[in-house]
Parts: sequence; C-alpha cells; structure tokens
Amino acid sequence: MNVLHVATLNRPIRQDLGYGPIETVVYNLDKGLHELGHRSIVACSGDSQVVGEQFTTIEQSFSEYCTDHTLVKQEQMLRHLVLSLQRAQRGDIDVIHMHDADMTEYMFNGVWHSPVPIVMTLHVPAEDHRGFTRWNDTLISSSSAYFVPISEYQRSQHQGLVNGQKVIHHGIDVADYPFNSSSGQSLSSKYDYLFSIGRITPDKGQNIAIEIAKKTGSRLILAGNVQNKEKDREFFKKIQHSIDLVADGAQPFTGSDYFEQVMKPILDSDKQIIYIGEVNSAQKKLWYHHACATLFPIQWGEPFGLVLIESMACGTPVLAFDKGSVPEIVVHGKTGFVVDSIDHMTEAVKAIHLLDPSDCRQHVKDHFSIASMARKYSDLYQWIVDERTLCLKTFPSVTGLSF
Repeated sequence: MNVLHVATLNRPIRQDLGYGPIETVVYNLDKGLHELGHRSIVACSGDSQVVGEQFTTIEQSFSEYCTDHTLVKQEQMLRHLVLSLQRAQRGDIDVIHMHDADMTEYMFNGVWHSPVPIVMTLHVPAEDHRGFTRWNDTLISSSSAYFVPISEYQRSQHQGLVNGQKVIHHGIDVADYPFNSSSGQSLSSKYDYLFSIGRITPDKGQNIAIEIAKKTGSRLILAGNVQNKEKDREFFKKIQHSIDLVADGAQPFTGSDYFEQVMKPILDSDKQIIYIGEVNSAQKKLWYHHACATLFPIQWGEPFGLVLIESMACGTPVLAFDKGSVPEIVVHGKTGFVVDSIDHMTEAVKAIHLLDPSDCRQHVKDHFSIASMARKYSDLYQWIVDERTLCLKTFPSVTGLSF
C-alpha cells in the first residue's frame, strides 16, 4: 500500500518535538506503516525527519501552533497542497491521508481535487472545525473522503458525519518510554512530585493542578508552552503568583546527564510549585518516568490526550477529571483515577501507592501501541481501495473521484 500523508505545517514532523500533538501522531503513524512494510510518504516541511519517505514542500515549518494567518503563510500552505497534489498525481499513490482540517477547506473551495481517496483524521474537537461542517454537509455517502475519529467521545460529537469511520485511537512506541521492569525498581525510580504537562491554558487546568498540589502538600512540576494567544498569556499571568520557581527544563543535556544536571538540582530545591517551560520529547519522558503521578485536570472535552498514554507508558498513573475521552483511556483504579471533583482528585493523590506501574505500561502496550494504530489504518486503507476497485468494476464509466 502506498500512502501519502499531507502533514500539518505548524511544526516539523519528527521524533524530538516538545509540543506538537498532531505532528507526533503523523510521525508515529508513518513509522508504524513503514514497519508494516507499507510505502509511507510524508509531504511536509524541510526541517522534518520522518521514518518513511520525505517529500518536502516548503523549506521550514511555521514553528508555532498559533500564528497570524499572514499572506505569506497562506501562500506556503497553498504551495504545500499543490505540490502534494502533484505528487499524488504521479500514479503510484493508493490513498492520501490528510491531517489538517484547515487544508480541507481548499478542497471544498475547488482548489484541490484528489485523484485518489482521502482519509482525514479528525485531530481537532468538533467545536473547532471552522468550516468543516459547512463542507461536510455537501458530501454524499459515495464521496471518496473518509473521516476517522480518534475517540468514541469525539465520534459522538460528530453526529451526522458523512463517511465517518470506526474510531482509531492514537498509538505510541512504548519501547521509547523509560520503565524499570521489576516492581521494586519501578517504585524506587519514583520521586516525590506530581507532574503536569501541556499547553498552558485554562482548558488544561494548571490552576487546578496547583490547587491540588497545595492541598496535598505535594511538589508539582509544571511543563508546557504558552502560545501566542491572549487568553493563554492572561491565564499564565494569573497562575504566576503561585509558582515558586521558574527553571529551564530545556537545557541541552541527554539521558543521565539531563537527570544529574537539570532534574536533580530542581528536585533538590525546597520549592513546591516549579515551572520548567517547554521540554522536548526525551526530556518529558524522564519527567514522566520519575513522577509519582501525572495530573490531568482538564476543563474541556479532550478528544484524546497523548499525555495520558505517554505517562502510563512510563509506569506513571494518571489522575484525571472525567471529561472527554479520559474514561476510554485511563482504567479507573488500575492505571489511574478518573474523578469528578477537586476533592476527589485530592483524595486520589493519597492512593497513588495502590497502583502498580506495570499495569499502566501494559495497558498502553495492549491498546495504544504504534503497531495497533498502524494496523487499523492499514485495514481501513485496504478496505477503501477494495471498495473503489469494486465500484469501478461495477460502474466502469465512473473514472473520476469527487467530493
């Protein structure tokens, strides 16, 4: 199977990203498909580093998730799509996999016509689809566009979606996440702190994480970026007075050097609420690994939440509010605690010791691996290609694909 991924341009597609949820999924899916023996081609920015084949459309990614939609960026996005289309028209692509709802606006407006079927992963929440509903309402069931929700919760939010497919949860390479296999070692690797990572914004509930840390007398490590959004900047200003120490968690050390030179001095301090900024992939894995638990006090319906499976892969349980996809991902009482109030999350902190880190990691292996995600997409691609082949045999006059 030959698959062309049309990637997002906000950040590069590579393994070592700090914040880049969609880009991380694209990287993982490309890797998983490649390992299954498929030909995976990623149309992306030149600063990307993919496992399969890289097809460069623009030199540099936008570097930020929230940037002004300048004329230059609009031109770059159009160039990205046009070059991707030209690549698809060479005749060797079976399926195009889109990952950006904004880009599909070009299809709706007639700028971009695909020669092959399109799979679209619904990375964004239903309420953040901009013109998505408008153009989806124009589709018919025989359309060659197929839409994949990333959780049952998200699927329920997209009621009436034309050509909506079965849920395919995100997956990660569990082997890349540190874990001490013996039960005793797993517990001894933990330090006395709670961890919270994510974009600094009211939706993620860092203010709640701080409140819980103070109520339980726990140390809290906060990691995450502050995007160029007025709401997020104002939120960070409000919680700054509760932060006891701002440390640079992104210093260029790796492995044991990172722990000794960066983590240990922070953990040896007498400060309780510590903000370490945005950290890269390798760094956040170490923070997950040594934490007693990861707090996920979200204030909105998260469509998935990579934080949940990344934490559990390190043997670190998750304490999360019962919103969005959380109950699909965290097994209450086994891989974490799913609660409905600050008081209940405060009580859950006291029960962390009852959870087995091995259960957390095994749960991710069983349900949220790269291999599992890639196999499900592979099966979907094959079904779509088979359906198209059957259609062409049944109706030989139908030679084009349209939306």
